[in-house]
Amino acid sequence: MSRRENRQKKLAYPAGDLLLSALIFGTVGVIMLGGLVSLGIFESKVATSTQNRELAFHIAEAGVNYYRWHLAHAPTDYQDGTGAPGPYVHDYKDKDGVVVGQFSLNITAPILGSTLVTVNSTGYLTSNPNQKRTVRARFAIPSFAKYAIVTDDNIRYGTGAETYGELHSNGGTQFDGVAHNVVASAKQCYNDPDTPGGGSCERPGVWTSITPESSVFLAGKDFPVPAVDFAGIAADLADIKTKAQVAGYYFAPSGELGYRIVLNANDTFNIYKVKKLQNKCSKWLTSSTWSITPGQEILVSGSPFSFPSNGLIFVEDDLWVNGSLDTARLTIGSAVFPSSPSTDTSIVINNDITYAHNDGQEVLGLIAQKDVNIGLESEDDLRIDAALVAANGRFGRPDYGYSSCSPYDLRTLLTTYGMIATYRRPTMRYSNSGYWTRTYTYDTNLLYNPPPEFPLTSDQYQLIDWQEVLP
Repeated sequence: MSRRENRQKKLAYPAGDLLLSALIFGTVGVIMLGGLVSLGIFESKVATSTQNRELAFHIAEAGVNYYRWHLAHAPTDYQDGTGAPGPYVHDYKDKDGVVVGQFSLNITAPILGSTLVTVNSTGYLTSNPNQKRTVRARFAIPSFAKYAIVTDDNIRYGTGAETYGELHSNGGTQFDGVAHNVVASAKQCYNDPDTPGGGSCERPGVWTSITPESSVFLAGKDFPVPAVDFAGIAADLADIKTKAQVAGYYFAPSGELGYRIVLNANDTFNIYKVKKLQNKCSKWLTSSTWSITPGQEILVSGSPFSFPSNGLIFVEDDLWVNGSLDTARLTIGSAVFPSSPSTDTSIVINNDITYAHNDGQEVLGLIAQKDVNIGLESEDDLRIDAALVAANGRFGRPDYGYSSCSPYDLRTLLTTYGMIATYRRPTMRYSNSGYWTRTYTYDTNLLYNPPPEFPLTSDQYQLIDWQEVLP
């Protein structure tokens, strides 16, 4: 083989190596390009999926907003205007009016006496109905039972008072006990009748004579705030009477001194006509002792009665109440119409009213046209589990500070669990009579789950909370 042929042969090998290298790098490049394309496609799918999920969430939110609007126009409609059970499906349109998705609503109506509505809204796209997001929201109308104690009058709490729950007065407030929640007043300042100084605005709306003030107002004070309206309670009582006549229990004037209702834990109650009251206090008229003479009651025919399905009992007379509840929801009203100071009726509590659980399973509302009284022969350690309303009068105990009232003049402990609404200033302790220690605890379940037909503070639903429901 010639020298030239050998040289050409040697030169042929590098050319082959280049081709092989080109093929290898080309293959790697194609693979990398394919990977980049696949990554791009994947990221595009992820972006589209994320966008679809966000849009499904917004559609679900739109369903919640829609039903809030619906409740504003039809406050008692929990079936989306259909009269039939859900779910209720609505189209969701974009800005051009094109349907791009749907939301499906499941509505949970309030329990008896409550205004708490639960809305579950599930949103999804028409193009991808399997990718769904669900939002749960709760709406309610606040009830009159948002306070531990609320009054239309000036009020004073003594050193023996301890409160758990918000306090409000449309007048001024002197608080010398211990308040574990906010103490509020509608007054910027006022002239305190207990410590007159001659000025028209000598005291701030909320104040204490105790120092340091921080030992009294553990959660602070707030004044002035908007006043609470007591005027509508009379209309609420009239409505309770009408509904009790239709589907509850209505008791006409007794022809005696009033009625006594004993609540039983087995969802029944006994009702008696009261014929005679104790007269042990020479300072007071017989009726002012508010204590029934033993044996002077007549059981009403038909007792015991089962608790009514609508939870309403109405008595057109003065009324004594005691007993216990176990998973029951009741409102008992006492009134005579038309209302007049000389005939307005009162509710009296001399013996315990208790709940079996104190966790919202039981609730009792007692609404008196005039006063909610505690009588002379009340229990020394008295507990009242209830939401109490004295529409035109006051929650309190008369001053039995006279020797003829002994040994019932001084009482040891009053404990309330629920709330108290009193038009006039409540009084439970005097200089030498009354309950020496008073503990008022607010039942937090009352705000949105009050007793049946309990007065409300508004006619508009408020958003309580919302959250996404995860799969």
